[in-house]
Amino acid sequence: MKLWNTDKELFALVRDELYTAVVGDIMDKMGYLHQFLCPQIRPLNDSMFIVGRAMTVLEADVLAHEASEGQNSILTKSFGLMLEALDNLREDEVYICSGSSPRYALWGELMATRAKVCGAAGAVVNGYSRDTTGILATGLPCFSYGPYAQDQAPRGKVLDYRVPIEVDGVLINDGDIIVGDIDGVCVVPRAIEEEVFTLALEKARGEKMVKNKILEGMPSKEAFEKYGIM
Repeated sequence: MKLWNTDKELFALVRDELYTAVVGDIMDKMGYLHQFLCPQIRPLNDSMFIVGRAMTVLEADVLAHEASEGQNSILTKSFGLMLEALDNLREDEVYICSGSSPRYALWGELMATRAKVCGAAGAVVNGYSRDTTGILATGLPCFSYGPYAQDQAPRGKVLDYRVPIEVDGVLINDGDIIVGDIDGVCVVPRAIEEEVFTLALEKARGEKMVKNKILEGMPSKEAFEKYGIM
């Protein structure tokens, strides 16, 4: 029997019972062996947890003083399409951005404020974030390389959004599910999400049972042989 009917119900189950390690373990067993983003992408606060559907954002390095010389009118706009991407965020979506070099911040306080008003789940950026105190004050999860104040305005622009992007070889499509915690960020492709989360919930509940058995004195070898979980 399916354990959830809506995204809200699924995300509540994920927040209450799951963590990235168990979700990643299930995808490993299914043959999806490269679904974790690079380990440099960390939560700004160790207690942060994020789950939601990806709203993919494609960024690129653009020298502001050179942009007027090209053929692409998007490059003449401040931040490119970043403001449009922000305003396009929907409830429970994750602003996930990649494509540029890690030389400047891709997320900040005002962006986090707008995302929270939109009901978004938070942000994951393949680069730095800034305005750390302000971001933390919003309570919205942010995963990045860490704090670094150098601004994207004269260095990078958003070229497009809701398009496929890549982070360290991991393909992310708009609408895939993003799960992140202190141990990293993983991507669950939409095509396998029901099987992944059904099995992950089963495994997480089994791990709790095994933990209780170990606490009661059962040897780990016996527990693994009996339950197949460790």
